[in-house]
Amino acid sequence: MNGIEYPLWLWITFFSVVLVALFVDIGIVNRKAHIPSRKETFFWSIVWVSLALGFNVFVYFALNNIFGAEVAAFKAKEFFTGYLIELSLSVDNLFVFLLIFSYFNVPRKYQHRVLFWGIMGALVMRMTMIFAGAELVERFHWIIYVFGAFLIYTGIKMFSNDEDAFNPEESKLVSLATRYIRIKKEYVEGKFIVIEDGKRVGTLLLLVLIVVELSDVIFAVDSIPAIFGITTDRFIVYTSNIFAILGLRTFFFLLANMADRFHYLKFGLAFVLTFIGVKMLFPLIAEGLLLGFSENSQNAFAHFLHSFLKGDFKQEVINISLGVVAGTIALSIILSLLFPAKTDTPKEEIVETLKQEIDEE
Repeated sequence: MNGIEYPLWLWITFFSVVLVALFVDIGIVNRKAHIPSRKETFFWSIVWVSLALGFNVFVYFALNNIFGAEVAAFKAKEFFTGYLIELSLSVDNLFVFLLIFSYFNVPRKYQHRVLFWGIMGALVMRMTMIFAGAELVERFHWIIYVFGAFLIYTGIKMFSNDEDAFNPEESKLVSLATRYIRIKKEYVEGKFIVIEDGKRVGTLLLLVLIVVELSDVIFAVDSIPAIFGITTDRFIVYTSNIFAILGLRTFFFLLANMADRFHYLKFGLAFVLTFIGVKMLFPLIAEGLLLGFSENSQNAFAHFLHSFLKGDFKQEVINISLGVVAGTIALSIILSLLFPAKTDTPKEEIVETLKQEIDEE
């Protein structure tokens, strides 16, 4: 089912929806730099999630008319599972944005501008990485096992709670940017580039944008292999990924108030990544296990492995994947709310500072 051909009008519809949404967001709602209110943040969070779910329903009915209900339901579940994974990973990644903005002391009225152009760059970079990754998987199928092993490693590392905090003073991203770009170390009315002594000079806001963009590339190294564990369908991978990052700006301001409450989400994501990694490696494991059985073995387990490798359980596999992803994320959020964190971490201190700023404003 991953090899179906999508009509051109479906791609055009997707890009049209994205472009219209971005135009309304930046051209009308956020035409002038401002600090979004709490009410506005909640409203637009609902809008972005509803837009993604609405597109999911649209995909189902569109494919139902072309390929039938079975294929439509399968692809709709792939989209929804991929969207949940990418959206959840984005929540963890937003902590890094909090750290970046806090370190560079970015005025809150300019943060929206940085995040907008960061997302525009992410749309292009993600598309390039997704299509390159899909091409690699199609030509060299064994690379899916490399992705699986990488996700297991990433998940175990997240479980260990041994993550490297972003430290701009020691960051290679900052040193790389300042080495090749002349940066004026101050903010100039929300501009990225100014003219100084007849030469173009980047402002501090440009440096922040570059660091955010490069950080997103690093995030994609985790998130894109994760969704390839659900499907290698280019259309589903790209659309679910893009809808997850479209509302990233709004979710950033929402999480400035709420992120510290979801301290168990990281462990939920660690389990999800590990689960998907094992799922990606399972065909290789199944082939290894079959070596212990004769070719004409009537063993029920051997029959199950043969059926799995032939793709007889695709619907069951996506149902289990959706259940595990949705259930794990929901459980981690519920546990976070039931058992609040008792100690403040550096990340939580930054979140608390931003919350105080919002309350004051």
